[in-house]
Amino acid sequence: MSLAFVCKRTLPKQLLIRRTFSIMSPVKGKPDNAKILKTTPVADASQCKWIGLEKITYQDPNGNERQWDSAVRLTRAAGGIDGIGILAILKYKDGRPNEILLQKQFRPPVEGVCIEMPAGLIDANEDVRTAALRELKEETGYVGKIVHVSPVAFNDPGFTNTNLALVTVEIDMTLPENLNPQTSLEDNEFIECFAVPLDKFEQELISLEKQGYKLDARVQNVAQGILLAKQYNINK
Repeated sequence: MSLAFVCKRTLPKQLLIRRTFSIMSPVKGKPDNAKILKTTPVADASQCKWIGLEKITYQDPNGNERQWDSAVRLTRAAGGIDGIGILAILKYKDGRPNEILLQKQFRPPVEGVCIEMPAGLIDANEDVRTAALRELKEETGYVGKIVHVSPVAFNDPGFTNTNLALVTVEIDMTLPENLNPQTSLEDNEFIECFAVPLDKFEQELISLEKQGYKLDARVQNVAQGILLAKQYNINK
């Protein structure tokens, strides 16, 4: 069944343009329509599918024995990297500025819709680059070219061992395969894609936060880096 997938782009004069793509997925609701029904404490961590809990005993620099509570990933592949985040840059040849592709997705732990980048876990027997291109295709329908892979970064090392590699992908919007992208979302994925001009990235996030959206740390950190580069005239 072919449905409409709307990708929004914000132009300098706040003029909203909608481009409609054909996708092959069931009708799903908008991320903004999701809500929390209840929260239940977990007495037995074995009930959880994706994460576990550990109590770590370690020795501090002074030789004292201490303990640390940690959440751990249960899905880590043999390569030691949990997942990838994708900095997807839309590139045009008609004079339009580069855009960054973002997503809206409801995240129950923060009780709201997050502004995120395309991302996902690395499957067994899969490397970082393969996972990045697969997730990009599945979540957005686009195909692209990898131009950079970051070192492995830890998301919240005081709380969990979760890590990722940040992959920058350029998407040539003139390619035939990117004119009518087809997504392959899973049944529990409710993702709305949109794009904003890269040179207005940090301003758009401020606006979205004021509207009540939650900002994924990876997205905000990239925007903050762009802002710092502008403020301190950091060139190549």
